Amino acid sequence: VQLVESGGGLVQPGGSLRLSCAASGFTFSNYRMSWYRQAPGKERELVATDSSVGGSTNYADSVKGRFTISRDNAKNTVSLQMNSLKPEDTAVYYCKAWGRYAYWGQGTQVTVSS
Repeated sequence: VQLVESGGGLVQPGGSLRLSCAASGFTFSNYRMSWYRQAPGKERELVATDSSVGGSTNYADSVKGRFTISRDNAKNTVSLQMNSLKPEDTAVYYCKAWGRYAYWGQGTQVTVSS
């Protein structure tokens, strides 16, 4: 099983980034997919979830209206489009697959700074 995140980097406040997570080794369409983040000195927090069924999505209040999660079951990928980024969005972002089991990626750093 592998979850590999990409797309992180340094961006100025107000900018955008698109994170991607490529999954392999399990039946992707059967799993909910989420993005989490962890800032230095803080606990890991749930950012967004895309259900495996029905296409429902949920977001943390802090990112509603700015971030969009989407999945492509044909390509076994989940993405996180992040717009209007703020310095407080700086964190390591992780994707997680959860269903019968839970799997985590290794994370990708997002830094929002001028």
